Amino acid sequence: MSELVSSETVWWPAPAKLNLMLHITGRRNDGYHELETVFQMLDRGDELAFQVNNTGDVNRLTSIATVAAEDDLVVRAAKSLQQYAAVEQGVDIALRKRLPMGGGLGGGSSDAATTLVVLNQLWGCGLSSAELCSLGLSLGADVPVFVNGVSAFARGVGEQLTALSLPPAWYVVLTPDVHMSTAAVFSAPQLRRDCPPLGEDFLETMANFEADSLPQENVCEPIVLLQQKEVANALSAMAEFAPARMTGTGSSIFGRFVSEQKAQACGRYFETLGYQVLVAEGLDRSPLMTALENFQKLS
Repeated sequence: MSELVSSETVWWPAPAKLNLMLHITGRRNDGYHELETVFQMLDRGDELAFQVNNTGDVNRLTSIATVAAEDDLVVRAAKSLQQYAAVEQGVDIALRKRLPMGGGLGGGSSDAATTLVVLNQLWGCGLSSAELCSLGLSLGADVPVFVNGVSAFARGVGEQLTALSLPPAWYVVLTPDVHMSTAAVFSAPQLRRDCPPLGEDFLETMANFEADSLPQENVCEPIVLLQQKEVANALSAMAEFAPARMTGTGSSIFGRFVSEQKAQACGRYFETLGYQVLVAEGLDRSPLMTALENFQKLS
């Protein structure tokens, strides 16, 4: 890593996301679920650095104890792009891992999306956003929203995206020391899979979208609360300060605040209780998109 990371290293953002709501409207024949969700981008997340090499090898320079290199979405994303675009070059990748694994914040998917977007530039692949989204979907259902880089209403398995303009907000995210398996949550027999679709009327109202008018339910939340007391405790604790719910399949809990001052104060309080805390601003546009634009201007 020392050969890659220096004071001049360019670190690319891989932001977190929240699911402000999550409905499941059905189950497909292939086992995947049809869902409806609202993705809120955040201004905090992981960071990645890339150095192109001429060996053709994809090297992960940062060890992650619980994830082998060949299973890492970052490595898989790089190799997928390399094969699809017939790239002869390789890359060395360093990672600053800040988002908890198994928290429902999209860390692995966001890392994979940043890898696709950045290497598309560094390798000169010239792929469109649609092509990158297609590659990303083969890696995970949440990858396309990070490739697109905007807050969005999602349908299908999460790949049918409609951009949203969300009201300003700050979020306090609590992550108990619990790792949730997405597959286990989605396979739970108690999981509700028959939510009525929000429909085209909901899409038509998005120009005047208001967070308070959004359905509040995350159908995965009751499943996780039954299994994990720590998550239930975090939800109850956050509910004392703000409307609280779980993101994705958990285990992270978030509360929405109207000002940074109130969010920071709440975050400091929960830090004194020993929680892993993230205080972040909600964004309509991913910081990755801004970083990409700045890179293109300098290139």
